Amino acid sequence: MLALGITFLEVTVLNYLLYGEVEAKSYLDPVLLTLLTMPWVLYFISELIRRLERSREHLTQVIEQLEALRKQDKASALNLRHNIQQLNYEIEERKRAELQREEAIRLLKQQIEERQKTQQNLIEQSILLRSCFDCSPDIIYYRDENGRFSGCNRSFEELTGKTEQEMIGLTPWDVYSEEIAEKVVASDREVLATNASLSYDMWLTYPDGSKKLFLIKKVPFFNNEGKRIGLLGFGRDIMEKQKAQEALEKASRDKTAFISTISHELRTPLNGIVGISRILKDSKLTKEQHNYVNTIFACAVTLGNIFNDIIDLDKIERKKLAINYEPVELSGFVFELNSVASLMAEQKSLEFSFHSNVPEGTWVQADTTRLRQVLWNLLANAVKFTLNGEVQFNVECHIRNTFVWVDFEVIDSGIGIPEQELENIFTMYYQVDRKEVRAGTGTGIGLAISKILVDEMGGQIEVYSEMNEGSTFSVSLKLDLIEAPESATTESSVNGLSILLVEDVELNIVVANSILKKLGHSVVVARTGQQAIDAFSVGKFDVVLLDIQLPDMTGFDVLKHWQQSKVTLPPVVALTANVIKTKEEYLEKGMVDVIAKPIKIENVHKVFNRLFANQENQVIEATAARSEANADFAVLDVDFLEQMLDTIGYDQLEQNLQLFEKLIAEYMEILDSVLCAKDQDEIGKQAHKIKGAAASMGLQHIQTIANLIQITESPAWWENLDDRVEQLKHACEHDLVVLKQWMETL
Repeated sequence: MLALGITFLEVTVLNYLLYGEVEAKSYLDPVLLTLLTMPWVLYFISELIRRLERSREHLTQVIEQLEALRKQDKASALNLRHNIQQLNYEIEERKRAELQREEAIRLLKQQIEERQKTQQNLIEQSILLRSCFDCSPDIIYYRDENGRFSGCNRSFEELTGKTEQEMIGLTPWDVYSEEIAEKVVASDREVLATNASLSYDMWLTYPDGSKKLFLIKKVPFFNNEGKRIGLLGFGRDIMEKQKAQEALEKASRDKTAFISTISHELRTPLNGIVGISRILKDSKLTKEQHNYVNTIFACAVTLGNIFNDIIDLDKIERKKLAINYEPVELSGFVFELNSVASLMAEQKSLEFSFHSNVPEGTWVQADTTRLRQVLWNLLANAVKFTLNGEVQFNVECHIRNTFVWVDFEVIDSGIGIPEQELENIFTMYYQVDRKEVRAGTGTGIGLAISKILVDEMGGQIEVYSEMNEGSTFSVSLKLDLIEAPESATTESSVNGLSILLVEDVELNIVVANSILKKLGHSVVVARTGQQAIDAFSVGKFDVVLLDIQLPDMTGFDVLKHWQQSKVTLPPVVALTANVIKTKEEYLEKGMVDVIAKPIKIENVHKVFNRLFANQENQVIEATAARSEANADFAVLDVDFLEQMLDTIGYDQLEQNLQLFEKLIAEYMEILDSVLCAKDQDEIGKQAHKIKGAAASMGLQHIQTIANLIQITESPAWWENLDDRVEQLKHACEHDLVVLKQWMETL
């Protein structure tokens, strides 16, 4: 219908256009043609459409497939790109991993090299540390928590006589003696209980018997985690320090002995000068002679006081200074000082004035020796440093109920002291540096000792001075008042005594004899200890005045002899110039009293009045004191050596001598070590070894000295030990030379 309609329309239009008109027959052919052709056209078109539809559907399917394939390709491409990226990433990662592996290998090689170097360094450091430990003179060891040794150095091996491998696993009980092990274990417990270091001194014994003093230090030992795994021990040999200390102590003892000796040797002539000058002062002399005697007396007293300063300096250094209070009549004491000081001032043509308000009969408790020493220093300095002018000595006394305040004041118009030096005036060894007096400034210890003495007496010493205007020294003391002693008289109520005077110095004999005979006593003189023993008989003497230092023995030896005779002794009074000992030391030996030299009449009065005023004889009880006889032994036992020579021959004897020289050196070294350790038993054992070795070589002198050292129970063994060891050392050197000389004569 559509085709027919289109045909009719086409025919109409064409005819109208062509012919201007439309005829019916004009429609017939086109209609018939349309009717004939249209079905086929329609069929063809429909078939074409069907085919086209099928093609379209097929194409659609293909397109869909292609789309699917495209999507699949796209997905594959995406996946491929992802895979490629992943592969590239993996490649990069593998490259990076390869680089890292190479770097790691390089670092590993480097670490291995460094570790090898470190290990080598550790080995070298370990070897070095071990070498240091082994080369160290200090002992080093370490023990575990159970107290067993885990290691040590070579010094400790030498101490114990065991190697380090032998030491491992042992306890202190397996290594030390029981006594030392107890101390070691106790100190270990203290270190482990407190987790703190501990230091102490300990004597340790070597396998050869020698001893050394060690400063032991123990510390707890912890690992990296802070857990304690044991303790470390260090020990430093301080024998040299100990020997130095012993040497200092011995030097101090030697110095004290020297001062003790010099106190006798110097005071003996000094006491004679003082005594003789006192006797001469009481004699009928011309004025000029009196001046000479006064000068001698003043100089002797000055020298005596300087010597007292030196003695007190030694006592101060040894902390042995003691203040000994005794009754003294203060007025007489002050006037005695005045008389001596005025003599000194007179020698320099100085004016001297004295003022004292001390009532006569004022008795106090004071150390007159120390107080006199202080005031004499002040008075002597005042005279010394005053070139012209005057010196004043003033004493103010303020009496209270039971005590008295005494102010001593020494004023001079001398050179004075610079203000900046006043604080140093009481310093030890301080001396005035002034051209006017430089030549005679003295020892520089007088004022320092004076201050120490005043402080010890509970007083106070002060100084005020101006340059070229003079100085004022004042001493204030509080002294206890006492009643006058019954025997305190200036005159003796005792006379007619029979006295045994034991004294070896002729000058002292003259002084003492003159004083005693002047007092109405009879005197028998003995100049040695043996003469005293021979002259003594029971009932013959009323009193014995016994000097301590005699040519052949000491006064203590003489007294010991009398005491051992079991006889009733008269009072024995010590005569001594030794200011080192105290009075109590003489009383402990059995003396009843002491008279110091130079002998003063008032001291003799005091002692005799105390002993005989009531006609009571004193009986002295014996005290234990060992007198060691100094027998003179031959150096060599020649008979024994000749027997040895006949038995073993000269060559063997010479070999024995060489062996003895080697052994005696070792024995003496060990003796020194145990001597420092003050191990009495070991000292005795070592002396026994030396004695036996000396006996085998006929060295009788060495044998005798070693035997004295060996007998450790003997009285005063410790006191005599140092001297005997010194004798032994000297004998070992000397007697070996003598033995070699004897052998050379064979």
